Amino acid sequence: MTNHCKSIRETFVIHKGFKIYNFQKCLEYLENQGRTTYGSSFHISEMDHPTIYKLLIYMIKDEKSAVNLKIDLSKGILVSGAIGCGKTSLMHLIRPFAYQNSDYKIKTCREVSFEFAKNGFEAINCYTLKQANQSRLTGYCFDDLGAEQQIKHFGNDCNVMAEILISRYEQFIENKSVTHITTNLSASEIENNYGNRLRSRMRAMFNLITFDKETKDKR
Repeated sequence: MTNHCKSIRETFVIHKGFKIYNFQKCLEYLENQGRTTYGSSFHISEMDHPTIYKLLIYMIKDEKSAVNLKIDLSKGILVSGAIGCGKTSLMHLIRPFAYQNSDYKIKTCREVSFEFAKNGFEAINCYTLKQANQSRLTGYCFDDLGAEQQIKHFGNDCNVMAEILISRYEQFIENKSVTHITTNLSASEIENNYGNRLRSRMRAMFNLITFDKETKDKR
């Protein structure tokens, strides 16, 4: 891949007031940013292009292409794939393509569980409660669901991510608050770890976007 595209402004042209994106230039931009962020060995595999294309369509809110790909732009995305396939790095790199009102913060599930261990249930509030000036929750991508530990706070046991996601589901129904997740867990593993109640809500909350099973470990 030739890496000439170093600015996100170079990935699209304006036509009749709309941004028309060039997928090849988007790939060049992502690879450039990846090398800057993760080192010169960073490389986007051709095998991952379909996954990246779906994520880009979601981020730029291309309604026509989203319908063709069966992507619901009102939902969040659950990015699934093997350990080391590039889920986390891609969610960081693709974030600049998101519209301002669709921006999100990235937080590892392990960090969230440690916050609970330190501060108790108060630590959950920043992920489940709106601020006074907000019409919906702050967007979050919870990274590596399943890697967090079951941690107690002064003897209080809590499945922290299950509580957060169920609360955010309620806000999704009420005001379309959006959540994203990365995980290497299968659907059955999610059910085993978090229960059928959460799994059924996750079907309503997320578009499932998966990396090819043959995708190589990029670390």
